[in-house]
Amino acid sequence: MGEALEGRRSRRTATLASLAAELGVSRTTVSNAYNRPDQLSPALRRRVLDTARRLGYPGPDPVARSLRTRKAGAVGLLLTEALSYAFRDPVAVQFLEGLALACEDNGSGLLLVPVSPEADDPGAVARAGVDGFVVYSMPDDDDNFAAVLERPVPVVVCDQPTAVSDVDRVGIDDHAAMVDMARHLAGLGHRRVGVLCMRLSTERNDGFASVGRQENARYEVQRRRLSGLREGFAEAGVDWSTVPVVERFDHSESAGASGAEQLLARHDVTAIACTSDLLALGALRHVRESGRRVPEEVSITGFDGVPAAERAELTTIRQPTLDKGRAAGELLLDRGDRQRSRTLLLPTELLARATSGPPPER
Repeated sequence: MGEALEGRRSRRTATLASLAAELGVSRTTVSNAYNRPDQLSPALRRRVLDTARRLGYPGPDPVARSLRTRKAGAVGLLLTEALSYAFRDPVAVQFLEGLALACEDNGSGLLLVPVSPEADDPGAVARAGVDGFVVYSMPDDDDNFAAVLERPVPVVVCDQPTAVSDVDRVGIDDHAAMVDMARHLAGLGHRRVGVLCMRLSTERNDGFASVGRQENARYEVQRRRLSGLREGFAEAGVDWSTVPVVERFDHSESAGASGAEQLLARHDVTAIACTSDLLALGALRHVRESGRRVPEEVSITGFDGVPAAERAELTTIRQPTLDKGRAAGELLLDRGDRQRSRTLLLPTELLARATSGPPPER
C-alpha cells in the first residue's frame, strides 16, 4: 500500500510542461491532444495520451480552461421541481432525453438546476457554471427565471412563460389542442363534464378551482389548456361556470385518482377531461375501481401522449416532447451571432382511443 501511495504522490507532480518536455514537443501540442485533436496525427495524439497516462497527467484543468475561454462547456436546465422529478415524470424524462441528445451532438454537458416552488433559491441560478439556460415550464413572475434573465447568457424558454422578449422559445399551441379535445367530447354528446388540472399556482391547493383562479393561474400552460376547453365546450352551449375543475398540486397518478374521487363525489359527470396523462391515468384507475365502466359510463381524456397512455388506450393529445427538448437545445447551442429571438411551435395530434365514447343514455 505504501508503494501505491508513493506512486500516486509522484504522479501528481506531472504537469503540461513536464509532459511536453518528456515527449520533446511543445505545450501547444499537448494541449491540442485534449482540446483540438484534429490538429494532430492519430499516432502523435496516441503517443501524447499514452505518455500522459504513464506519468499520471490528468489533462488540462477544466476550471482554468473555463476561465481562459469564458466557456463552461455546459447547458443549464432550470426546473421548477425537485431534482427527482426530471427522472420520474414521463414528460420531463422525454424532454430531458431530447435536450441531452442536442448536447451530445454539440459536445456540451448538461447541468440540472432544480428549484422547487416550495423552496425557491435564486442563488442556485447565479452559482450555475453554464453557457446558457433552457428554462423548462416555469410559472409567471418566477424569481428564479428573473435571475436567469440577469445572467449575460442566451436563454431558451420551453412552454412558459411566453410574455418575455429577447429569448428563444419552444412550445406547442396548448389552447388550440384543448379546443380540439373539447370538440371531440362535445361531438360525442357530452355536456356534463368535469376537469382535472395540474397546479395553477405555487401555493398549494388540492380542491376545486374557481373560474377566477383559473383565469389568474401563474402557470400559463394550464391557463391555456383550461381556456381551450372552455372555448370548445362553449361552442356546444356548455356554460363554463357550471363545469367543476379540480386542481392537484402534485403531478402523479395518485393525485389523479384522488382528484377524480373528489370530483365524482360531488358532481354527476359523463366525461372527465384531464390536463395531463398522469392525472388521466389516475382518474381511469379510480373510476374503474369504483365499479364504473369506461367509456360506457364515464369518458376520460388526457394530454401529452406518454407511453403509459398508449398502453391504456387513453384518448389524449400527443405532443412531440422529445423533439421539443432537442429543439430547445439546438436553438441554444446553434445560436451563433444571431441577435433576433425565435419561436418554434411544434404540432400536436388528437388521438381518439378507447377511453372516450358517447355518454350513457338517460
